[in-house]
Amino acid sequence: MILSFRWYGHDDPVTLEKIRQIPVVRGIVSALYDVPVGDVWPLEKIQALKDSVEAKGFRLSAVESIPVHEHIKLGLEDCGRLTENYCQSVRNMGRAGIPVLCYNFMPVFDWTRSSLAMELPDGSNCLAYADEEVLKMDLSKGTRGLPGWSTGYDAGELRRLTDAYRELDTEGLWTNLERFLKKVVPAAQEAGVKMGIHPDDPPWPIFGLPRIIRDEASIDRLLKIADAPHNGLSFCTGSLGVSPDNDIPKMVRKYSAAGRIHFAHIRNVTVSGPHGFNETAHPTECGSLDIAEIVRACVETGFDGVMRPDHGRMIWNETGRPGYGLYDRALGAMYLAGLWEAFERDRKPEDSRGTLSIS
Repeated sequence: MILSFRWYGHDDPVTLEKIRQIPVVRGIVSALYDVPVGDVWPLEKIQALKDSVEAKGFRLSAVESIPVHEHIKLGLEDCGRLTENYCQSVRNMGRAGIPVLCYNFMPVFDWTRSSLAMELPDGSNCLAYADEEVLKMDLSKGTRGLPGWSTGYDAGELRRLTDAYRELDTEGLWTNLERFLKKVVPAAQEAGVKMGIHPDDPPWPIFGLPRIIRDEASIDRLLKIADAPHNGLSFCTGSLGVSPDNDIPKMVRKYSAAGRIHFAHIRNVTVSGPHGFNETAHPTECGSLDIAEIVRACVETGFDGVMRPDHGRMIWNETGRPGYGLYDRALGAMYLAGLWEAFERDRKPEDSRGTLSIS
């Protein structure tokens, strides 16, 4: 397992120098943030990113992410050209020796929250979602200034996109995902890049838009579209875990044993009701998910991919990018490493101290 940490590039206040002080974190997960969506990621820029990471003693363990253009998801006239651009970006990743790509197929809105700073009883704050609050959001002025997503659309752009997706419907989105995967997965396989789709966050429709990567049945359908090892998952425990229909440890065992989890995002959530939750500290006792059992499932199925602590709280008066401060994610990394070592020793009691397989 490659224990890794998300880094948003040279403008990130959580610098590589700070991340380097977290024991057993060996990998960095990052992306190119200055390439327009739909353009080819140049090899020289990918290589420069990798070189900057390696210069600080890390490996660039995964790219998160190369965004999928909305025209690909909608199946518009230029989707063929945009998909070929995506394939070329994946090929360039392979040439640079980066093994894992995280991506998603969520229409318009990426991860969505109603609050970026819900205060918890201990004084920390966290990301939270309440369906009734999300549905009250005024989209008439576009997405700028709303919590949860990075892509900005003005009112006209947003209206055109949402109208197009509502006309497309769920099966239409599946058709377009299938077209995309049948082009991109062979390119990824040839390049030696493992594709890991991130589940929808949250895993239910919002604003009347379809969401399709939501549960075990939809993941099974996804994996059958291109039944190859390079078509896999960025398995996010927090995204899937807010739905009571999803048995997360069971799903981890199933897909990890099949070799289809290439990237694991581990975070805990407190489910507050139907379509309501808040994020919390990583330990099992802090939320609704059995993080210990999830990590045990990874160890016992031989998971050897990339793992990172996902969104953290803001603690100790830290300010910065919501969900991506240093301190709580560092605590999460150490918690995951401790669980991994304990379960690995249970599995191989004859091994001596110092054989932790976090590489």
